[in-house]
Amino acid sequence: MQPVRQERRSIATRDEAEGFLASFSRTMGELEEVLLHETREIEAGRIRSGLSQEERKSALAAGYLRGLEHARANAIAIARFAPEAASRLKDAHHGFRAALEHNQQVLATARAVSEGLVKGVAEEMARQARPSGYGVVPPARPATGPLVYSGRF
Repeated sequence: MQPVRQERRSIATRDEAEGFLASFSRTMGELEEVLLHETREIEAGRIRSGLSQEERKSALAAGYLRGLEHARANAIAIARFAPEAASRLKDAHHGFRAALEHNQQVLATARAVSEGLVKGVAEEMARQARPSGYGVVPPARPATGPLVYSGRF
């Protein structure tokens, strides 16, 4: 795993353009692999396994963003020196974006399901804490201890 290093100088030759695009392509490919693994595991309900590569994902995402900034800053030079490689990268980027969008949908679904479960458990616990009886039911008392008053305010 070698994320794209932030390069501040402009691309001035064909070799620099092709080298940068190859490095950026590798970073994007590795990030896509991590996203696909995460997506498959979370879809299968293996949340812990799906989130096991968070550090690697963060490092690759940072490298991807730096590479994207560098590509934008040098777009004219890249198009002039390595148009074929740039075209291949654009095609690969479309696949990457589709994988990223699917990953985001799966994560949003998992988040909604977990929030629903937590809310359901909280509601059930509140229902069970309420006293049951006939007639008017008094409001439920919280299960916590009494409040403490401090006279130092």
